[in-house]
Amino acid sequence: MIKKNIQEFKKFIARGNVLDLAVGVIIGGAFSSIVTSLVNNILTPIIGLVLGGVDFSSLAITFKDTRIEYGAFIQSIIDFLIVAFCIFTIVKIINKFMHFHKKEEEKKEPVKSAEVILLEEIRDLLKEEKSTKKSK
Repeated sequence: MIKKNIQEFKKFIARGNVLDLAVGVIIGGAFSSIVTSLVNNILTPIIGLVLGGVDFSSLAITFKDTRIEYGAFIQSIIDFLIVAFCIFTIVKIINKFMHFHKKEEEKKEPVKSAEVILLEEIRDLLKEEKSTKKSK
């Protein structure tokens, strides 16, 4: 029973889509750290300069003995929107590049083989023969 389960697990892991998913998760994690660094180290300070150095993370309300830090929540929303916009922009650029590359491939006219040319000539001759028989 255990041996059968191990064999099924090996078969499951060896399938291409599982390996593709694993690679995607790893690359996604690495990409996430790049985007987070872009947001935290470049974009957020620039936005802070534009907004006059406003830092929402320190905003809070104290109610009795409880401190409600709503500023950190607002900062998280702003960070999320910046990250989402960065990812949107990067995906849009990549899609534009891929679409441009695809157009380049479509522009290249496929070269017809000798067999295809011969078959087209035979087809055209048969059409001509058929049309001349109808006119007689």
